[in-house]
Amino acid sequence: MNDLPSLSIRRPILIVVINLLIIIAGMSAILGLEVRELPDVDRPIVTIRASFPGAAPETVDTEVTSRLEGAAARVSGVASIRAQSEEGFSRIVVEFRPGIDLEDAANETREAVSAIQRDLPSDVERLAIVKADNDAGTVVDLAISSSAVETEQLTEMIQTDIAPLFLSIPGVADVRINGDRERVLRVTVDPARLVSFGLSFSDVAAALRLAPFDVPAGSLRSTDQQVIVRADATSVTAEEVKNILIDGNTRVGDVASVYFGPADARSFVRLNGTPVISLGVIRQAGSNTIEISNEVMRMIDDLRKRFPDLNMTITADDARFIRSSVNEVLLSLSFTIGLVILTLWLFLGSFKATLIPAISIPVSIIGALACMWMLGFSINILTLLALVLATGLIVDDAIVVSENIQRRKGMGLGAKAAAVIGTREVFFAVVATTAVLVAVFLPIAFLPSTAGRLFREFGGVLAAAVIISSLVALTLVPALKAKIKSTSAHSGTLEKLGNVINQGYVGALGWCLRFGWLVLLLCVVAAGTAFQFYNQIEKELLPPEDRGVVRVFARGPDGVDISFMDRQARKMEDVLLPYMADGNIDTINTVVGQWDPNIVFLTINLNDWEVRNKSQQEIIDEVRPELAAIPGAPGRAFGSNSLNLRGQGGGMEFAITGENYADMFNVAQEFSALVEQEIPDVGRVRISYQPSQPQMRVHIDRRQAQELGVSFNDINATLRAAIGGNDLGDLYVGDQAIPIILQSTYKNNAAPSELTNLYVSARDGNLVPLSSLAYITEEGIAAELERHAQRRAIEVDVDLPDSVSMQQAVDTIRTLAQDALPDGYGLVFLGEAKTFRETDQQVNITYLVAFLIVLLVLAAQFESFNSAIVVMLTVPFGIAAALFAAFITGTSINIYSQIGLVMLIGLLAKNAILLVEFADQLRDKGASVSEAIIEAGKVRLRPIMMTLMSTLLGGLPLILSTGAGAEARNAIGWVVFGGLGIAVIFTLFLTPVLYYWLARFVKPRADQAKQLESELEHFNQ
Repeated sequence: MNDLPSLSIRRPILIVVINLLIIIAGMSAILGLEVRELPDVDRPIVTIRASFPGAAPETVDTEVTSRLEGAAARVSGVASIRAQSEEGFSRIVVEFRPGIDLEDAANETREAVSAIQRDLPSDVERLAIVKADNDAGTVVDLAISSSAVETEQLTEMIQTDIAPLFLSIPGVADVRINGDRERVLRVTVDPARLVSFGLSFSDVAAALRLAPFDVPAGSLRSTDQQVIVRADATSVTAEEVKNILIDGNTRVGDVASVYFGPADARSFVRLNGTPVISLGVIRQAGSNTIEISNEVMRMIDDLRKRFPDLNMTITADDARFIRSSVNEVLLSLSFTIGLVILTLWLFLGSFKATLIPAISIPVSIIGALACMWMLGFSINILTLLALVLATGLIVDDAIVVSENIQRRKGMGLGAKAAAVIGTREVFFAVVATTAVLVAVFLPIAFLPSTAGRLFREFGGVLAAAVIISSLVALTLVPALKAKIKSTSAHSGTLEKLGNVINQGYVGALGWCLRFGWLVLLLCVVAAGTAFQFYNQIEKELLPPEDRGVVRVFARGPDGVDISFMDRQARKMEDVLLPYMADGNIDTINTVVGQWDPNIVFLTINLNDWEVRNKSQQEIIDEVRPELAAIPGAPGRAFGSNSLNLRGQGGGMEFAITGENYADMFNVAQEFSALVEQEIPDVGRVRISYQPSQPQMRVHIDRRQAQELGVSFNDINATLRAAIGGNDLGDLYVGDQAIPIILQSTYKNNAAPSELTNLYVSARDGNLVPLSSLAYITEEGIAAELERHAQRRAIEVDVDLPDSVSMQQAVDTIRTLAQDALPDGYGLVFLGEAKTFRETDQQVNITYLVAFLIVLLVLAAQFESFNSAIVVMLTVPFGIAAALFAAFITGTSINIYSQIGLVMLIGLLAKNAILLVEFADQLRDKGASVSEAIIEAGKVRLRPIMMTLMSTLLGGLPLILSTGAGAEARNAIGWVVFGGLGIAVIFTLFLTPVLYYWLARFVKPRADQAKQLESELEHFNQ
């Protein structure tokens, strides 16, 4: 390897061809790289859903959810399980460990559920397994309306013709439909008329179940032919259903009205105030949002041609932000390349001299694309940010090699000799700095957390670009320098300025070496001050992002009807409409009853970043007080983030686990009051478990029912028909399946006490009033029950204002839980809080591991722990400089700024290596420690300043960037720009002082080599 420079001079065509092949490989790889927002950090998630019509939440929890949860827990690779039970519905979300194949996980879950399916109640239906989180946000939302088609017909078109198309898109897990109302056949029984004919609801239900009577009876065969026999008595019209006989001559029409109509509304959807049906596309874990969005857009174009009467509007598209953000990063990359080349030209003063190191930029960046393809990475915001920051680093090695070759030329050597000797002199420094940058990101690759999977691609791309740049610097740069006659054509003014700065630095360096203790004291004070600021810097998982979407969540009292929530939703729309008028809001998509009847969810799409005059956060801050003041259903406005980890209401979530819901509720209330007391700035604390859902319990006397000859099935059928409507089956009209709903006139207008006036059939055929064997009581229950880690749980949602950081909230709540929660109760962080806690712990370990690995790599390369320690002692001071920059600019400590801090360890060591390595070379030639470090500072000042300026200006577009995703770019930019800008003082003055103090205790490497040669010669003699 050490003869690589001479090979470059002897065979320049070979070197050029190798670099051209790298470019060709990178350009070919572009076609195979997918574009995403972030690296694939999705954990495989499978949702189990089941319906248990009419069952109370506690019944669902005990008989369905707990059994399904137990089955899911036996599947291999499960990381966590959470479950919810509500009236008539159960859902279990199973999250698997990273690396588990989603298809295998879903298949194993199906097998586990099938094994216990017989243990579930017989009325459980619609058991389904979906390869996504049931509560996951959609990636594309579509609003469909029509003035020419009725709602029932539109629903049928969406369910049969449109939704299946979107489900067929690769990567789509499910399609969520809201605002739909399918066509049903309603049979509304008058209980008084029913009794007058001596009939019960069970009699009517038995007759209606035979309405779709169509039975294959077999076939008749003769010698020459075969005839199929079909027994058919199907009724397909309302009039035919009315004429169905119940008993004797009594027809259905005698006791009930029969008609086709829309099903009861489960949800209302409006787009800018106009009723629509919404269709949301939910993606699978690991699938590509942009690819799904592109395919959805293509399908919508085809559907508009196929259904010209339908109005289709895209109300939300996550890919819009991703595309804008990627374009903004590409713009930053182009600006960075331009600024770095301009910096080179200013320092070198001639086009030819600038061209040689500038060539390393396209070779390294395009070559990094080939490495991305080989490693299975994607083009995403983080990998593009890595290329932006790498641009400044890429030219560093080329600058160092080019400058040293130019210095050798100035000493009188020929072009080829100068290229070989100049490259050899800095060969070790280039390899060392490259190895350090690669070593910094090595431990990150093994982190299992979300941060590790995010850092992995960032570090991998940066390392690949730097490795290729060092190869270019050690091969192509000397080859071109030997061929191209270039001299530094500095203008007189710049050259004089450079000489003055260099002389001033040498003088200042001599003073620092004489008063080293004072320099160290000042540095320690400065660093200590910066670390004091650390506690005042906000710490969070992700910075607030302007994604162009505001979400509003509101929950009304348990038991309220969907019509009440619809009125509250209109009040929320009235608060937002002025922002549509002034051009900040594009669309308002309102969903009432998306999960429960008392829930309202609004998705507000903002206009493009360049069009509106207010940021997403400014709009949230302005509307939040008005939305929170809406009586009965206060709204909470919030924004999402890149990892989609915000809670359903946009706040911080945790759960309290235990055995009994009533006792847990008391503990949760006391703990929530304690949280509000200890963190007075937090907003409203909402406990998910609220026993306020009105419930009527019909207490049945078993003995009395048995004595009267009344079956429980008859009681069940009567109550379900009278209260909620009983779905008896489907009536097939053409190719459409229409549910038959048996209901009572009591359904919408009867008083609860009148339910006991219903009659049920006894075994002897007589009718028995329900009041003779049952009585009714009223009570309050929780509308929804949660479970976490196979234990009963109560979720708590805390609204965090800007004044309270995620770390402050997590630390305080964890401490309170340890001190205040009784034995037998646990605390589980959820969503963003859970990920933040995992990430925070692992990133702190990463800093220590990265520091240690870089130290060991340097020690191995220098063959001296002394020199390695000198280099690494400046790193903490550089980190302090970055913290100081973060404090001044108001940048929080988040995933993006942490990436910048880890990167800074390598960058700071890189500059110190240039000084220490050259000083070691001079000592090998006989110079004293002070002479070596002063001469090293004098010679290396220029390349250090050039590399510093190229890196700083490379980060400048990140700081100045606006638009989609600017928050992430700003966070990394300020840490790198501010940290390096301030830390250069430590590099230029503290590093020489430390070297001056410590190097005197170690002999030069040349002395050891001479001693070895001497001993070998003595042995040979």
